Amino acid sequence: MLKIGAHELGSRLIVGTGKYASLEQMTQALRASGAELVTVAVRRVDLAARGPGALVDALPPGMRLLPNTAGCYTLDDALRTARLGRELCGTDLVKLEVIGDEKTLFPDVALTIEATKVLAKEGFTVLPYVTDDPVAALRLADAGAAAVMPLGAPIGSGLGIRNPYNIRIIVEQARVPIIVDAGVGTASDAAVAMELGCDGVLMNSAIAGAQDPVKMAEAMRLAVDAGRKAFEAGRIGKKLYATASSPKDGRFF
Repeated sequence: MLKIGAHELGSRLIVGTGKYASLEQMTQALRASGAELVTVAVRRVDLAARGPGALVDALPPGMRLLPNTAGCYTLDDALRTARLGRELCGTDLVKLEVIGDEKTLFPDVALTIEATKVLAKEGFTVLPYVTDDPVAALRLADAGAAAVMPLGAPIGSGLGIRNPYNIRIIVEQARVPIIVDAGVGTASDAAVAMELGCDGVLMNSAIAGAQDPVKMAEAMRLAVDAGRKAFEAGRIGKKLYATASSPKDGRFF
C-alpha cells in the first residue's frame, strides 16, 4: 500500500495520459498497468470536456486524477495552474512542475521549493518533480511536500536511472515517500528504481511510446511489483570472488 498524505493506493505505479495513438489505446494501456492514479496536464488537456472523445471519460473506472503543472516556467503560472487543477478535478493532489530549462526540462529547484510551501499551506497534497539532489529532496519535505519525485533521467529520454547512488541517498534520508519521475525507458529501469527502495514510479513516455503500449504497461506493472518484493526481501551482498552455492560438507543449510 502506497500512502501519500491522506491518499492510499494499492498500486505503486503512476502513469500519464499523453502521446498515445488513440484514446482507445490509452484506455487499454492504463487498464493493463493496474495503476490507480493517472496524471493529466491541466494546461494541455480540457478537463472540463465530457462525452465521446473526452479524456476524462476514457479513463478506466475508479482511476483517480493527479493534475500536473506541466509547461509552467514561473511561480505564478505554476500556482495558478495547480489551483485550476484542484477546481476542475475536485482533488487536493497536484504533481508540481516548475521547469527551469526548456532544452533539458530540468526543474527550477528554488521555485519548486517556494511553490511547494505555498501550495502545502493552501491544503494541497503536493508531489513535486525535482532533480536527483538529496539536499533538494530534504528541503521539499521541509516545505510540506507529501512525496518527493526525483528524476531518473531527463523527461522522455528513456535513459533509465542515471545516478542510482543519489537516488539511494534520497531514499535513505527520506521522511516522505520517494517516487521516481521521468527517464524510465523499459521494465528493468522501473525494477531498479524499486530495488533501490523507492516507494513508487511515475511514467508516461516509456509506455505510450512503446511499439506495443498495452504490453509495455503490463510489463511495467510486473516490474514495479517485482522490484518492490526484491527490495523487501533484501538482496545478497556483492563479492569480488565466487562463493560455492553448495556447502562442501554436503549440508543443505
